[in-house]
Amino acid sequence: MSWKKTACVLCGNSCGLEVQVEDNRIIKVRPDKDNPISEGYICRKGTNIAFHQHNADRVLHPLKKVGDRFERISWDQAISEIAEKLKGILRQHGPRSLASLVGGGEFNAYGVPYLVRLVRRLGSRYNYSAANQEFAGRYWAHGLTLGSQGFQFASDHEHNDMLLLIGKNPLMSHNFSQARKRLMKMSRNPEQLLVVVDPRLSETARIADIHLPIRPGTDALLVKSMIAIILREGMHNQEYINEHADGFNEILPWFTDFDVRAALKVCELDYDQVFKVCREFATRRSCLHDDLGILMNRHSAFVSYLLVVLLAICGRIGVPGGNYLIGGGAGSDPNDPRTWRTMVTDIPAINGMFPPNVMQEEIMSDHPDRLRAVFNFAANPLRSYADTTAYEQAFSQLDLLVVADIVMSETAALAHYVLPSRTAYESWDGNPGGGFSEVYGRIRPPVVEAEGEQKEGGEIFTLLADAMGLIPELPESLYLAARSSNVREYRDALMDYFSANPESGSVLQFIAAKTLGNAVGSAHLASHFTMFMQRSAAQQEEAARAGFAVGPDQGMDIYQATIDHPEGVLVGIRNPEKNIDGLATKSGKIQLHNPEIEDWISGINPADEEERLKPDDKLPLILMAGRHMDMNANTGMRDPAWNEGRRPCTLAMHPADAERLGFSDRQMVKVITEAGEETIEVEVAKDTREGHVIIPHGFGLVYDGVKYGANVNRLTKNTHRDHVGTPIHRYVPCRVEAV
Repeated sequence: MSWKKTACVLCGNSCGLEVQVEDNRIIKVRPDKDNPISEGYICRKGTNIAFHQHNADRVLHPLKKVGDRFERISWDQAISEIAEKLKGILRQHGPRSLASLVGGGEFNAYGVPYLVRLVRRLGSRYNYSAANQEFAGRYWAHGLTLGSQGFQFASDHEHNDMLLLIGKNPLMSHNFSQARKRLMKMSRNPEQLLVVVDPRLSETARIADIHLPIRPGTDALLVKSMIAIILREGMHNQEYINEHADGFNEILPWFTDFDVRAALKVCELDYDQVFKVCREFATRRSCLHDDLGILMNRHSAFVSYLLVVLLAICGRIGVPGGNYLIGGGAGSDPNDPRTWRTMVTDIPAINGMFPPNVMQEEIMSDHPDRLRAVFNFAANPLRSYADTTAYEQAFSQLDLLVVADIVMSETAALAHYVLPSRTAYESWDGNPGGGFSEVYGRIRPPVVEAEGEQKEGGEIFTLLADAMGLIPELPESLYLAARSSNVREYRDALMDYFSANPESGSVLQFIAAKTLGNAVGSAHLASHFTMFMQRSAAQQEEAARAGFAVGPDQGMDIYQATIDHPEGVLVGIRNPEKNIDGLATKSGKIQLHNPEIEDWISGINPADEEERLKPDDKLPLILMAGRHMDMNANTGMRDPAWNEGRRPCTLAMHPADAERLGFSDRQMVKVITEAGEETIEVEVAKDTREGHVIIPHGFGLVYDGVKYGANVNRLTKNTHRDHVGTPIHRYVPCRVEAV
């Protein structure tokens, strides 16, 4: 029995796997040592992908809600009825009545763009994305400081000697390549320094050289204090600042008279220990990682801004051992009047996307341009996004809710139509990987066959695009070239068609899916093909460094290489020394000063923060809604059997709080917040901070008719959010009572 190469789809790392299949079922899984990114690294989530693929909740056929139950219908009926209903809604209410709602794409990386483009071609820019559930504040900050909301940081793990982790537990979350392996190696190396900022003694904090057990919600005070210490002590890198930053003198007043000792007292941190971290970070080959612990916390967007300032004044952006820039792109200017904003909550598009956290209000409104039709794909907002109760109320008011998913999720149960999607193991799918210098291409073939009428996400939305009249009539020559099995012949035919019909470029993906996709049996493979048709001069140069000869066929050579190497293949090498040259600001430098930050930063002071952090008598505890563990994953992992014998969904509580409230380990309790209440089992845990309780995300799933675990988003209020719509999940006031 042979091993087939594929990848894990339970987090964004997509570590390489090999699987054995018997009777169309995955029966064995092992790490793929040939994968150039993960190199044989795997966690227990990857070893359990069979529970994701084979589960009792799979949707096999198109379904239509009739009364209070679903009836099986044909694909032709589903597509034609959805198209007609949607045409009527758009005709009567206009394109602002339509939105897409998508997940992170781990197990539908190639399917998600089809839905986003479909909605955009129909005139709507409302794409509510999982990315803006978590990262909108970071996008906003990077737009101001780096010039593009699409820029992210990649840490140079190969050359650093200090790693600062803020609100992140990668020993469990694994969200950089080979995380556990790298961290354990670092913790054993006396020449390297690992520092963790986290309210709890997390798994990563336990192996760290320094743990800063910060008071929940005080991250802004800490980072502002660190910058103030570095500037006051002259630890900053003035030479780097002069060459690569603008606005340095303008930000000095933000920190000059800041009372660091009082601020750190509010943070409940030791001044000398923080001072040591500042000194080491400013003088070592240091880099940092931040995560949801700050991105979904108080002042999240502002902390992201301050982290750029911290990196810049220490000279750690675009240098060996530091943080390199990856991504980029135009993004969307929140202050540009052409940028779409939500009609009720007035949230601008950030990085071209909107936060799912405000969608409920955009539906439950009497505004003439309210949302009336939602297409949901690869997401389960009733378990993944804030305020389950508000989502249930909102979705019941929609004129049309279409859910395309691999399972009958809690969200799908509310839909008017459910369209069965293939899994990543039944589809051609993939995503690139690698760091700032090495670029890898990857497309994975199916390893099992669909056992119902499921279709790839790309094919589903191509059918809808065709039914909505978005795909023009195509010449027979294009279909013939697609069936020729000669990719260069098809490329030339497609280029000839677009030369004669340049207006069709906006629906390129759908045209390729309808022609080449039909011929090869995969819309996603057709989409992968179009990625290599035309490449910029920079991309061609990068590919040449990876061994692909420059010329008209370079793109086709790369395409074929990715087909031949499902484990992934090196398709480009960037020059790290030119990384900082990619800044997208007008000056070409890091923009440290922005006037819109002035009022915000003055409000981050010890006195005001201490007042704001006073506990609520009715809701005296702070709930951390979400926790990275090796026992939770995205909500496509529904079968609880993968955690049999474990305690994956509990309320972690400090022993002192348990004793004060009269609770014992394994006792059932009720957690109450502004949004609602959930019943859950107590886990008395010494690593939890006093006054701080934790519930993991990804539970409360109704699997095969039975609810498993507590749904933490029943406890999160959608209005508890920041100025760009990110929910403040890591700081939710609550109380806990005996059942």
